[in-house]
Amino acid sequence: MQELINKSKELLASGSINRVLGWKAGDLSYNPEPAFFTSEEELADFIYDDFCAANLSKFMIEAAKKEGKTLVFLKPCDTYSFNQLLKEHRVDREKAYIVGVGCSGKLSTTKIKEQGVKGITKITTNGDTLEIATLYGDKSLNRSDVLLERCHVCKGKEHRIYDELIGESKETSDRDKFKEVEMLEKMSPEEKFAFFQQELSKCIRCNACRNVCPACSCRKCVFDSDKFDSAQKLNANSFEEKMFHIIRAFHVAGRCTDCGECSRVCPEGIPLHLFNRKFIKDIDELYGEFRAGEDAETVGPLTSFTFDDAEPQEAVERG
Repeated sequence: MQELINKSKELLASGSINRVLGWKAGDLSYNPEPAFFTSEEELADFIYDDFCAANLSKFMIEAAKKEGKTLVFLKPCDTYSFNQLLKEHRVDREKAYIVGVGCSGKLSTTKIKEQGVKGITKITTNGDTLEIATLYGDKSLNRSDVLLERCHVCKGKEHRIYDELIGESKETSDRDKFKEVEMLEKMSPEEKFAFFQQELSKCIRCNACRNVCPACSCRKCVFDSDKFDSAQKLNANSFEEKMFHIIRAFHVAGRCTDCGECSRVCPEGIPLHLFNRKFIKDIDELYGEFRAGEDAETVGPLTSFTFDDAEPQEAVERG
C-alpha cells in the first residue's frame, strides 16, 4: 500500500496529476469505499487491502469532467470496464493516469459472516489465513473460502490497459464461470420462473446495482424519469420488480464485463450477475466468444453485423 501512496504523492507534487482516485477507510475497518484525494494530507486516509473490491472505472466518468488528470488505481478486472467505457466515449484516456495494482482476489464480508463470525472488530490477512478479532474471541478462516464469487471465476491477472504497474497478482480462478448458468438452463420454465421470482421479490429498489454498474452510464436513466411511473421506488406489483432488472440486463447485454459489482453491493444478496452471465454465455454461443472490455477498439457482436450472424430463429430455438 505504501508504494501506491508514494506514487500518488510523487505525481501530485510534480503537477502531473490533479487528483487521485482510490479507496479510503469506511465506517468499519473492513468496509473501504472509493474516494478522491487532492493533497498529500488527504492521502493519510488512503487504503488498499483485501477488501478494496470496488471497481473504480465508473468514477472516471465524473473525473473526466474535472480539470486536469486523475490518477486511478485499477485492478486487472477493472481495466475491462475502463476499456468498455473508452469504447463508449464515456471516459477520457488523456485525462487518466492508470496505475494497475496487483490483486490476489478480494474478500466478502458477507461470506465471512455466513461462517458464523459475529461482532467483528478487526480482520488481518496472514498468508492464506484470515485472523479475525471479534467481541466474542478470535477466529481463523481460510482466505479462499471467503473470496468474492467473481474472484473464483477471475478473467485473469493481466491488466488490459495501464500506464504503469505496481504490485503482484495471484491467480484465484478455480471454478467454471458458467456452471450456475448451466444449472439454471436445465430447469423447466416453471422452475426458472419460481427461482427468479423468489430472488427478485427481495429487491427494495435501492438502485445500488444500477449506480455501481460501469455499463449503466446513461446521463439520465429511464428509471429516474418523472414522465413515467418507472421512477417509483416501491414495487407496486410483481411485474415492477421484474421489469427493473430485466430491462437493465438487456440494456447491458454485450457490454457487461462481468465485474460482479451488481451482486457485490446488493443489500439483499440477489445474484444479479446471473442475468448478465446468461447473456454472456448466449452471445458466446450465438456469435462466437467475446469478452467485453478486452480492448477499446473491437466492436461488440450486438453492435456489428456479419453474414454469419445467427438468424432470429436460431436464437428463439435456444430459448
